[in-house]
Amino acid sequence: MRSDVQGQLESGDSVQLLEALLALRERVVCGAEARLARFADAFPGGVVTPSAENLAHYLALRNEDVRPLQPLLLRHGLSSLGRSEAHLLAALDRVIEVLCALTDREPPPPAVRGPGFVMGAQALANHTLALFGRPPLHREVRIMVTLPRAAADDPQLIDTLVAAGMDCARINCAHDDRTTWLRMVQRVRTAEAKHGVRCRVLMDLPGHKVRTGPLAERLPVVRLRPERNVYGQVIAPALVELVASTAAGLDDNELPEAPNRHTGTSIRLQLPEAVLTVLHAGDRLRFLDARGKQRQIRIERPRPSGGFIGQSDQSAYVTPHTSFVAERRDHQRGGWRMVAEKFLAANFAIQPVEIRLYEGDQLLLMRSPGCGEPEQRDQRGALVSPARIACSHPQVISRLLPGHEVWIDDGKLGGVIERVDENGALLTIRYSRPSGVRLQADKGLNFPGVDLGLPPLSRSDLADLDFVIEHADLIGYSFVESRADMEALSQALSERGATDMGIIAKIETRRAVENLSEIILSTIGRHRLGVMIARGDLAVEIGGERLAEIQEELLWLCEAAHVPVIWATQVLETLAKKGVVSRPELTDAAMAGRAECVMLNKGPYIERAVRTLDGILLRMQEHQRKKTPRLRALRLARSDDVAA
Repeated sequence: MRSDVQGQLESGDSVQLLEALLALRERVVCGAEARLARFADAFPGGVVTPSAENLAHYLALRNEDVRPLQPLLLRHGLSSLGRSEAHLLAALDRVIEVLCALTDREPPPPAVRGPGFVMGAQALANHTLALFGRPPLHREVRIMVTLPRAAADDPQLIDTLVAAGMDCARINCAHDDRTTWLRMVQRVRTAEAKHGVRCRVLMDLPGHKVRTGPLAERLPVVRLRPERNVYGQVIAPALVELVASTAAGLDDNELPEAPNRHTGTSIRLQLPEAVLTVLHAGDRLRFLDARGKQRQIRIERPRPSGGFIGQSDQSAYVTPHTSFVAERRDHQRGGWRMVAEKFLAANFAIQPVEIRLYEGDQLLLMRSPGCGEPEQRDQRGALVSPARIACSHPQVISRLLPGHEVWIDDGKLGGVIERVDENGALLTIRYSRPSGVRLQADKGLNFPGVDLGLPPLSRSDLADLDFVIEHADLIGYSFVESRADMEALSQALSERGATDMGIIAKIETRRAVENLSEIILSTIGRHRLGVMIARGDLAVEIGGERLAEIQEELLWLCEAAHVPVIWATQVLETLAKKGVVSRPELTDAAMAGRAECVMLNKGPYIERAVRTLDGILLRMQEHQRKKTPRLRALRLARSDDVAA
């Protein structure tokens, strides 16, 4: 009986498939040539690198919908081109050669050749080696860790992370200062020498992070809140620490240790020292709270370090204007007598106003500097003025148009611009939690797809660049969005004689995704280049639903360019911050093994996260590399594991 494959061949569809692939190859070559012509000045001496050629070929292929060809290729037992990223033309030519043999035709001599199967994979490996150094003996994928501030002062933290498997330490220059950064770098170098390994240092230039401005201040208030049962009965009084306002080492309104199960909420009030000297256990502090309600605090016992512990069975709101009277029970006459006249608590923490926004609310993004204010309504409840907040870069408001999206605080709030005028940009909130979201100062503002017109390198970036060049191995380039942005950094490095610095282009905006091919093509001929998929910002910019799709496309595109990828944001986040393993995060970490490096963020359990990630990557590399399954023998398929 003839096989299905023989029937397919005799039907003649193999000839049609061959013709379709030959035409496709011609379009791929022509499309690649046209694209590369636009980047001729990006390659020294006009010599286009094989990696750039392969990327151009891949982009030309992916500009077409080849899905109709896939079933035909599979029915012929041929490659579906689904794993051809690193060697596009070589894979296409091999399929054409096989089809020519099946149809008794002479394969046409290719006028253009790309990297071969071995060369493509080797190019990516070489570029990864040049960027991150040699991997550990047992693992192919590197592990990067964002260092916390404590790493500068804790002599054991970085040493422990290097021993656990950290291959690259990330320092975020948006925080701390050069003195702190230097101590971090020195501790990394010390750990390298101790353990006999190489640990690269990546320093992130923060770029222009557009943020919300400050909030107006409101009258500070602290609340005494006893614990009640479901019937409203007090089961634990509120605990109050009464200390001297001159006590050393106390922050304004610093809270004491968390209350135990025998108390409600705990607060600390700072009182005049002259008052504390006359107080005894059994006295009380009587006052009218901010609502005008009569309240009291019972003095229970002295504190070991000075002052007293008091309790209250009633809720109360205390402000800097709350006036206290200290009283003592008069056992001879009965009742209470005053032992300290009216006095105030001191050193309340300054508190910002609360702006809580719901779907349908309006928010004015102000052009002028100023403090944020909540909305104002008249006595009938009609809106007088919307909530307002300043913008750290007010010049971007002129770039906004009605219909543009605005996302605030990593996507917790989302809105659409209604109008832009001399006061600023008025937006309507379209996304918020049902309970509302509290708008805070210094939170990120994202404007997906909008060219904000900001220079790619801020003044602070340029001021820090010399330090970064001297002490780091890699530069993290935040908010890069275009070829011009890459050329600006390249020029700054050239002026400083640092053209050998490795660059990590952080892809964190919609425009960066759209322009990724030009970002890569304008750089790989001149610099060691890596790409960080900053999935947190990307989720805000393009939407969480699209992130899963886009992160795959970024991986494919970078593999075609033989550019190493860093998989970043919230990898094993719950484990690093809370010490608890989350099943979805374990799956995400396993998927991260398709990148060349995986980044973990800081947290109190970061060492545990590093060791867990190390184990996951080690296991997954035995099964898969990039998109290609390695087909290691399945333990589930072993004959000795199957019951007779």
